[in-house]
Amino acid sequence: MRSKIVAGNWKMNKNLEETETLLTELSGKLPDSEAEVMVAPTFVNLSAAVRNLENSSIQVIAQNMHFAESGAYTGEISADMLLNIGVDTCIIGHSERRAYFGETDEILAKKIKTALKNGIRVMFCFGEELEDRKSGNHFKVVESQLKNALFSLDKDAWSKIILAYEPVWAIGTGETASPEQAQEMHAFIRKTIAEAFDASVADNVSILYGGSVKPGNAAEIFSKPDVDGGLIGGASLVANDFIDIIKAI
Repeated sequence: MRSKIVAGNWKMNKNLEETETLLTELSGKLPDSEAEVMVAPTFVNLSAAVRNLENSSIQVIAQNMHFAESGAYTGEISADMLLNIGVDTCIIGHSERRAYFGETDEILAKKIKTALKNGIRVMFCFGEELEDRKSGNHFKVVESQLKNALFSLDKDAWSKIILAYEPVWAIGTGETASPEQAQEMHAFIRKTIAEAFDASVADNVSILYGGSVKPGNAAEIFSKPDVDGGLIGGASLVANDFIDIIKAI
């Protein structure tokens, strides 16, 4: 049975003091839930976050990692560095990494293989741009992103994969795909995986929606049968908002 997941991607926000304050507030208000709850602070605060949450069920995850095991890659972070501080899940392929840092499908496939080789669970992000949606190419774009990054993996590797569909036109814009649009795409994703692997793989992978999820729309989005939770941006930076989203699942 696939997991329900609510993950907060903090991006380049919150200094150390702000991080610890927010984590303490979140852990103190965390409702009873069967969902996995995750937060992704900035790299410099990951160790502090792990220590802060050592008695909490909230998991600390990373926003990115490099495909190399080590070496002359100034400013980069390896899988071993994450594991060494107690972080064993990593977001890979976020649209901002693709758009601002030139991360291609080929680079992302290398990162995923390195992560899985080291036992790191991957939260793989993908989704179409506004022009893709307007031109009717959104299904084709999403299928291509999935195939290029994930379809060379062994079937067994999918137990370490979480998918996060993020329509790029709905990230930080205040626009949100309708619950029906989200369900339509999530169902397509599951069908595509079933055709490439089998129904068991497709049925057991968690597919999150990421795109301006807020307390006011979370319950309706999460109610759709193929939506298994959310990758939350701005709303995860406000304790009460994030808690309300967790309650919605």
